[in-house]
Amino acid sequence: MNPFGSKDFIGTDRSRITLYRLSRLEEIGLGNISRFPYSIKILLEALLRHVDERIVTEEDVESLARWDPKNRVEREIPFIPARVLLQDFTGVPAVVDLAAMRSAVERLGGDPARINPVIPADLVIDHSIQVDYYGTSYARAYNEKKEFERNRERYAVLRWGQKAFDNFRVIPPGRGIVHQINLEYLASVVHVKKVNSELIAFPDTLVGMDSHTTMINSLGVLGWGVGGIEAEAVMLGQPYHMPVPEVVGFKLYGELKEGVTATDLVLTITQMLRKHNVVGKFVEFYGQGLSTLSLPDRATISNMAPEYGATVGFFPIDDETLKYLLMTGRKREHVDLVKLYAMEQGLFRTDESPEPLFSETLELDMSTVEPSLAGPKRPQDRIPLDEMEASFHNAMEETFLREKTKVEADHEYHRWLGEGGSFRVEHKHTGGEEPAAKYEMKVPVKSGSIVIAAITSCTNTSNPSVMIGAGLLARNAVERGLKVKPYVKTSLAPGSRVVSEYLVNSGLMPYLEALGFHLVGYGCTTCIGNSGPIPENVAKAMKENNLIVTAVLSGNRNFEGRINPIVKANYLASPPLVVAYAISGTVDIDLKTEPIGYDPNSKPVYLKDIWPGHEEIQQVIKNTISPRLFEKQYSVVSSGTELWENLKVPSGELYKWDNESTYIQEPPFFRDFPIKPPEKGDLRDLRILVYLGDSITTDHISPAGEFSQDSLAGQYLISQGVAHLDFNSYGSRRGNHEVMMRGTFANINLRNKLVPDKEGGWTRYFPGGKEMTIYDAAMLYKKNGIPLAIIAGKEYGTGSSRDWAAKGTCLLGVSAVIAESFERIHRSNLVGMGVLPLQFMKGEKADTLGINGDEVLNILGTSNIEPGGELRVVAKGENGKEEIFNVIARLDAPIEVEFYRNGGILHTFLRNILGNKRR
Repeated sequence: MNPFGSKDFIGTDRSRITLYRLSRLEEIGLGNISRFPYSIKILLEALLRHVDERIVTEEDVESLARWDPKNRVEREIPFIPARVLLQDFTGVPAVVDLAAMRSAVERLGGDPARINPVIPADLVIDHSIQVDYYGTSYARAYNEKKEFERNRERYAVLRWGQKAFDNFRVIPPGRGIVHQINLEYLASVVHVKKVNSELIAFPDTLVGMDSHTTMINSLGVLGWGVGGIEAEAVMLGQPYHMPVPEVVGFKLYGELKEGVTATDLVLTITQMLRKHNVVGKFVEFYGQGLSTLSLPDRATISNMAPEYGATVGFFPIDDETLKYLLMTGRKREHVDLVKLYAMEQGLFRTDESPEPLFSETLELDMSTVEPSLAGPKRPQDRIPLDEMEASFHNAMEETFLREKTKVEADHEYHRWLGEGGSFRVEHKHTGGEEPAAKYEMKVPVKSGSIVIAAITSCTNTSNPSVMIGAGLLARNAVERGLKVKPYVKTSLAPGSRVVSEYLVNSGLMPYLEALGFHLVGYGCTTCIGNSGPIPENVAKAMKENNLIVTAVLSGNRNFEGRINPIVKANYLASPPLVVAYAISGTVDIDLKTEPIGYDPNSKPVYLKDIWPGHEEIQQVIKNTISPRLFEKQYSVVSSGTELWENLKVPSGELYKWDNESTYIQEPPFFRDFPIKPPEKGDLRDLRILVYLGDSITTDHISPAGEFSQDSLAGQYLISQGVAHLDFNSYGSRRGNHEVMMRGTFANINLRNKLVPDKEGGWTRYFPGGKEMTIYDAAMLYKKNGIPLAIIAGKEYGTGSSRDWAAKGTCLLGVSAVIAESFERIHRSNLVGMGVLPLQFMKGEKADTLGINGDEVLNILGTSNIEPGGELRVVAKGENGKEEIFNVIARLDAPIEVEFYRNGGILHTFLRNILGNKRR
């Protein structure tokens, strides 16, 4: 087709290439396209190119072409991205779901091969490695060995999927973090695809099964994280239906001061944008300040879009984009095409380009940014470095409810130490060739002590300036005779192999290792909760003395219970600050005025004495980083280790389910699948399973980290013959619904108002109010045929795009979640699983309405539900008192009503497939 006469051609050295000109829409008077935000232009091109009057219509194009920054378009559009990006935590359940759908189609007489990715998908295995070994030269080798021991079944199903499905590529473990590999290798910025003997150029776009997919926005690539269920549907050829976004412009000007990092900048931006409330909106950066930021600096900012609440954090294509493409080994011919295409389409930014028109604007003078951390529980809670000590004291009193001054804490420590408080940490010999290490420590572990210091996460390990900065600070510290406190668990987990290579080539790796920051593996470790166990005696000291110990990491998430179940206070910081705090051993210190430590002559050493200068950092980068490093590593990115290549992999069109497996089980979503959906009437006689407060994260709902043998998931695995040492993590068990159901709402820090005196996965069963685990109560309710509801406060479902937070909720028998507000991805995931998200009316919430949790709820009007419509809730308590209030149905588009009526998005797709089931 040639919609609106937009089809045209550009010439390259290679051949004539087709494009769909956006300027044509302005020529025919549809809108002021040239002044649109760049991100809106990319969405508009995707609509224009896909017009077929079936999935995408000319009316869809016209509606977006008339985008008005001041008047929101109340219409959804069907977005068809160029590709889908997965990581293994979310990718395994996606492959399992697709395999289950094939099994269901087979049972119902259809063609299983119709369940096949239509949109190309890349899966990077990066979330499974755990920091068991650290502070030694053999840490990486043994962590990777354990990774394969724990995850062999999971990896086998992924390799089966790679063979069984078309358009599905798997990058083996040990290569890096998905978002950094996407930035350095997978992204093309401009795609060229052959369609009917014609070469068509178009912007690289994607959706990803991880919220930090937004990191790619730094490269001028439009992409964001969606629910795993939605991403699966996109893979199968369904468009992603989305409301036309508002776009918030964020103007940057000025330059960062000496000693200020990109991490400090992003923590400042995160704080500002969270306060402004950009949930569900696009954020696009503009202004001459962009020209002072390297692309890795931009990547740091784009990566944390989920933390500031935006759908995307977008930077347009400009000269820095082209420079980065060449630096990372992309071919000159392709980079020339990127520039040509972007300029032809009005997608190329220069300092002289007119500023786009935005729905709203903010601005920041970067010269005002100061060194910062964020914590102890949320990434938006920025703390200036010189206020860190006072902030921790406040957190002790206000967040952790401890009324102890620093002096009192010291006195408590000395009393404890006087009772024999020295302890020993050891790496135990576990058989085979694994070496053992033992050492004694007599050190003051107290509240504020740092027990985890991790240089981790794609957010910062993608940025050479902060990684080289950390190495130089380590060098300066070692040369002054400083050491890391022995109770600090240190780790270095780069996002790609290029990072460790330039650290070695620069001569800085030995200094990091001298401080215990040895390479522990390439993957998403501490930031995702794979921090591994705290040494037993350190953990014992923490528990016996009820200490609030801390973690400092260069990641993007610090929610309670995420980093490590027993570490309550977690702080985000730049890699150089992570090293500095590891040396200090505590966050209960003002690093601007107090010594970070003492040299061998007992002379104080201050942070300013060892902090590297900007010019030195840039000189090291210039001397050590070149395209050759990237070409070398990415030429073999699809090659796995011997362990990977020797995996025994199932074969065939259908996956052979093993009832004995504790990792992979056929999920129940498509068993006994009715081709016609059941009628959706009013929701009646619901009991409240969980009654929650504000800022409940997906980590609270479906934790990803390790779990104990006392947990329900642990007890289940033990009953299946799995030893405690082989539990692995919730994240790695996502292919087994039996584990994940038991893990839903099992975060040990969850606070359910139905059991106010307890933390963890507890609730009360009504009528009667008997206390029991949330899982056991849900199963008892299910046995008795009683549907369930969840009550929550603001920002329900913040954090990772964790599909099991919705899947687990569904399998526990929850029909509706009523909250004051929802985070974008989790709301979509709930809809995708057929769970109805409902929002209290503005100014109302559960406690002001008199809800106490023992009520029976009737939700009326669902049989005639409309997008954004109001429903009535009748809540009758055990005392006979009745509360009646209205809620908003957070089905935000007509297609979501269809998904809800079908019981979920994949259920809708499956019924469409089975509507024409002849082989």
